[in-house]
Amino acid sequence: MMWDALVIGAGPAGSVTARELARRGRRVLLVDKATFPRTKVCGCCLNGAAVKTLERIGLGHVLEGAVQLNRVNIAAGSRSANVRLMRGVALSRDVFDTRLIESAVQAGVEFRPNTMIPLSRDLTGSEFEAGVVIVASGLTGGDAIPEPGSRIGGGVVLPASASDRFFTPGTIYMATGRNGYVGLVRVEDDRLDIAAAFDPAFVKSSGGLGPAAETILQETDWPVPSGLATAAWKGTPALTRRPTRLAGHKYFVVGDAAGYVEPFTGEGMAWAVMSAAALAPIAAQEWHPGLIREWEATHRRIVARRQHLCRVVSRVLRSPMLTGLAVRALEVMPMLARPVVLRLNRPDTPLNVVPT
Repeated sequence: MMWDALVIGAGPAGSVTARELARRGRRVLLVDKATFPRTKVCGCCLNGAAVKTLERIGLGHVLEGAVQLNRVNIAAGSRSANVRLMRGVALSRDVFDTRLIESAVQAGVEFRPNTMIPLSRDLTGSEFEAGVVIVASGLTGGDAIPEPGSRIGGGVVLPASASDRFFTPGTIYMATGRNGYVGLVRVEDDRLDIAAAFDPAFVKSSGGLGPAAETILQETDWPVPSGLATAAWKGTPALTRRPTRLAGHKYFVVGDAAGYVEPFTGEGMAWAVMSAAALAPIAAQEWHPGLIREWEATHRRIVARRQHLCRVVSRVLRSPMLTGLAVRALEVMPMLARPVVLRLNRPDTPLNVVPT
């Protein structure tokens, strides 16, 4: 069968792109090498921009039961500061991704889990032949190149019984240290989702992801969840990546595969869903080379400029002195963070929205 579009990767970027293409009358095949539901190394947070984008394209229902987030608590050593957030939510990836896939299937997308696609984008004559290919297969899925000094990610989800009640629902907790940071948040079933970014050498010297996270938490006055060091952590390759190409002959790259910067309060999921919603009306057109430039300009406007701000924050967090000064300032005047919060939570301007 000849598909109008083949979408490789059923995370948020892939599932939303597939659904939006199907809603525009395209025959879409969505594939993923994993079997769902599945866990993912992720902070499980969606900021206000992500929430508003999902609502705009008729997917607000997938957030049912999510924990409303109203603040982030940032710790540097023995000091911490609270910053108010805007309309963020926490929802486990096993639930969120499954709901997005179900919504895509309801829109007419054919989904094939546990399916590997050859790396070549020329699928002529194969069962996956398509008019256009969407690469949404995560950090290692596109042509993005890791930046020198990039940190690696790690994550684990602990049962409610294993985590101290200090970590209350509605707050993102972020413990910062010289060699990385650890984020903790309660999800919809009261489990504690933990996502971290570390210097690779620090993980090696600590004896693994779990011990590294425990070390950073011990530098704060926060309790260390039971079994943190020995839990079944999952890691990621280098996080911060710059793309070489965002599109080519009859293919587009979207989501983490199109470049990534360490996020902090749900920005990563916002980049995924906003870029997916923006790509669909471009990829739904009859192919012509001008679509490459159109997608590059659109991605730059929606994602690249926002990632620049997170890149700046990441550099601050790598300096204990600058992080300490920032936390001290926010302790006294939390409103100093408001311009940054507003900018990160501003959704994309709606373009070519299909009525729900």
